[in-house]
Amino acid sequence: MADTGYLWAIFAATLLTLLIVRFREIPLRALLIADALGLALFAISGARIAESAGYGGVVAVILGTMSGVAGGVFRDMLLAEIPLLLRDGEIYATAAIIGILVYLVLQATGFDRLTAGHVGMATIVVIRFTAIFLELRMPALRLGEPKKTD
Repeated sequence: MADTGYLWAIFAATLLTLLIVRFREIPLRALLIADALGLALFAISGARIAESAGYGGVVAVILGTMSGVAGGVFRDMLLAEIPLLLRDGEIYATAAIIGILVYLVLQATGFDRLTAGHVGMATIVVIRFTAIFLELRMPALRLGEPKKTD
């Protein structure tokens, strides 16, 4: 917030993106790949911030997951799409949770924070890329239809 350079970079990237999509359709897979990278960065960043604030592992997993998935949810809502987080069987928040757990376990076993963070992010990216390229889905819970009474 204090450095407006980030704001200008975001503004410039937004304008460039709008210009590109005006003349060329971006493949969905490319957007999903970019989203996977953002998910990894923000999930681990959120977990690190929770840790820095003195919270334990469970809170770090929850806050990191929320930080990671929030951007994608907002993007999909602005596009009037069903968020990836809510799509049947999509491996999204699960990837963030696993990556954050890897990050926390590595730290607990003696790895430095930076290395643990990189491995955690890589874990999230590998899980998401695997789900994207192999079209993997989690089993979805289906609730039965309510019984009709006459």
